[in-house]
Amino acid sequence: MAFFQLGLRRAAVQLSRPSVFCARAAFNASQQQKLVQLATPASTILKLVSQARHTQSRNYATQKVQESPLSKLATDIAKPAPSSDKSEKKSSFPETSSKSVAYWLLASAASVFGIVIFGGLTRLTESGLSITEWRPVTGSLWPGSQEEWESEFEKYRASPEFKMLNSTMNLQEFKQIYFMEWTHRLWGRFIGMSFVLPTIYFIARRRVTPRMACTLVGISALIGFQGFIGWWMVKSGLKDDLFAPGSHPRVSQYRLAAHLATAFVCYSWMLLAGLSILRTHKAINFPEQAVKNFTALQSPALRVLRGSVAALTVLIFTTVLSGALVAGLDAGLIYNEFPMMGNGLAPPKSELLDKFYSRHEDGSDLVWRNMLENPSLVQLDHRILAMTTFTAVCALVAYSRSGRVKAALPPAARKGITGLLHLVSLQVALGISTLIYMVPIPLAAAHQAGALALLTGVLVAGQRLRIPKATLAMAQRRLAQLAQQAKTQGPK
Repeated sequence: MAFFQLGLRRAAVQLSRPSVFCARAAFNASQQQKLVQLATPASTILKLVSQARHTQSRNYATQKVQESPLSKLATDIAKPAPSSDKSEKKSSFPETSSKSVAYWLLASAASVFGIVIFGGLTRLTESGLSITEWRPVTGSLWPGSQEEWESEFEKYRASPEFKMLNSTMNLQEFKQIYFMEWTHRLWGRFIGMSFVLPTIYFIARRRVTPRMACTLVGISALIGFQGFIGWWMVKSGLKDDLFAPGSHPRVSQYRLAAHLATAFVCYSWMLLAGLSILRTHKAINFPEQAVKNFTALQSPALRVLRGSVAALTVLIFTTVLSGALVAGLDAGLIYNEFPMMGNGLAPPKSELLDKFYSRHEDGSDLVWRNMLENPSLVQLDHRILAMTTFTAVCALVAYSRSGRVKAALPPAARKGITGLLHLVSLQVALGISTLIYMVPIPLAAAHQAGALALLTGVLVAGQRLRIPKATLAMAQRRLAQLAQQAKTQGPK
């Protein structure tokens, strides 16, 4: 009996916990069952021990595999993670920008169009130098008390413009010109805030493509730079050493041209970005027509026309900059006749290349300084550029209606080019009228608006002639999807 008891003890140590628990439960439940087990033959006991060892090792191995961290990690890597895919889709940019972004861009472009015209009115009413400080934040507040008005008026009295031109101006008259400049600056702040904040929102909410996101950031930076250029321009009219001796105070024509050019670039960028989004959505919604139009635009017959529109865009922009020089120098107040300038089509050569404007003794800067600073030559240059633009538009329209080009040109592009003829004719009429009537404010403002309208027309025409590869690829994919769906559904 002692031998069998020792064997049972050794076997109990090696048994699994469930087996030991069951044995103890059985021992405590019935003393009689224990006596039966002790009476069991030795061969039977050894068989039970071997079976228990095998069961314990199998259970242990299974438990180890199930609870192993490495095996769990390997299983997680092998299995697809749906939550990870959802996060990627949520954080990725879309393939096309939202239509709301396009409408917002076009509305911002319209606001820039308006501020350009209002800026021209501010210059024509000689109100641009009424605010002599640049305060981006506090400057947006309207003077609310008599003391604040007196303070602003006192600052203006110290400016060269008041001393040389408006020495008899009273406070009520000052308020009128102050209102014009204050409104112009407030409008600029509104454009900046109404563009930068939505830009952050659209990018954060993934409503734009990566390329459009970069475009919006670039336009935002350009708007901020435009505000700096505006003050840099105004500052040139507040110091005596920044304009020629003997002339009345005015802003630098170079800085005025830079300010206007930046505004035109900002407007053009917004316009083209908005139109490109709408064009993409139209191509996706009507892929068959879009692919047809893009295929027609790939015709070799339109290559020269496309390049001519691009060259015309550069010519119109150059003419606009020339007009800014005319405005900055008040060159429109001389030779108020057309097409003659005095006794001929051009003033005498001695007047056009006046040595007064040269600053080098050897005269090396005689030509270019007269072209940019001599009012007579600046007006002549603007006339030449304007008539060249008019002739170029007429030639472009005639070329677009010739044989092969007319057959290959899509209807939308044909309408855009035809519209250029109407815009340039109106602009020439406004320009001549402004000159003959000695720059009245309504005509001069309309002439500036006509320049921006003409630039709009040539940008739209160029955009309709351009072949966007990304949009073409999306239209082709969409068309293939529709064809696959039609094939799957089959005839009803």
